[in-house]
Amino acid sequence: MRQSYLEMHGAGNRIVVIDRRSASTPAAAADALSALTAGGVKFDQLMWLEAAEDPAHAGRYRVFNVDGSEVEQCGNGARCLVRAISGRGGRQFVLESPAGLVEARLLDGDRVAVNMGSPVLEPVAIPFIADEQARRYTLDVAGEQFDVAVLSMGNPHCVLDVADVETAAVERLGPLIERHERFPARANVGFMQVIDRSHIALRVHERGAGETLACGTGACAAVVAGRRAGRLDDEVEVRLPGGQLVVSWRGAVGPVWLTGAAELIREGSIDL
Repeated sequence: MRQSYLEMHGAGNRIVVIDRRSASTPAAAADALSALTAGGVKFDQLMWLEAAEDPAHAGRYRVFNVDGSEVEQCGNGARCLVRAISGRGGRQFVLESPAGLVEARLLDGDRVAVNMGSPVLEPVAIPFIADEQARRYTLDVAGEQFDVAVLSMGNPHCVLDVADVETAAVERLGPLIERHERFPARANVGFMQVIDRSHIALRVHERGAGETLACGTGACAAVVAGRRAGRLDDEVEVRLPGGQLVVSWRGAVGPVWLTGAAELIREGSIDL
């Protein structure tokens, strides 16, 4: 059976979208991952879209890293997915995801805004091993101690403040923190440089994918960490190696909104 797909990117984060909502035969995401890899398709995450459990919703998606691991959420992937299905009409969508319902809005041009929900700060729910909730934690990594923020944006994140993202030890520390014993489900690791109250620079080591050109949930986590530390305003432009994203969070228990472009690279097809 031939299956079509869309190869897209959000701020350089390479996403493959496979729409199975109207499929008449069953198929496995694992087979799609194998076929994409065998075909030489370069991507960071696969967004696997199926029919929603609630017919009022646009669909239900699952997220897979290129290494085959399934994760709870992908902000850039969600934006690409919305852009992919927007040709069928409508400018507002509700999608079902492993992290819960996701509200999205199609904006002018290629931009998509996604409601990423409220940040999760309680350690047991992240999950992160700690005696109690705190704004910052001390993390021992290979004999070095780091002051970090830890939270979940549907998936676990650890955020480190750095003086310069260009010289940050992403390649060395990213894998070590991703698999640190205090993160039972592993973690995405963000290296954040605060430029001013409305601008940050960020590099992210994603669990299961390594450093990527952009990470939507990582951008959200970094802004939440900076806001909670009193260093950022409620709307922040995030500069990533692959492009720009805008994150808005008014604080407290309100939702985090992620906005940015979602662009089509090409269409393709694989055998499933």
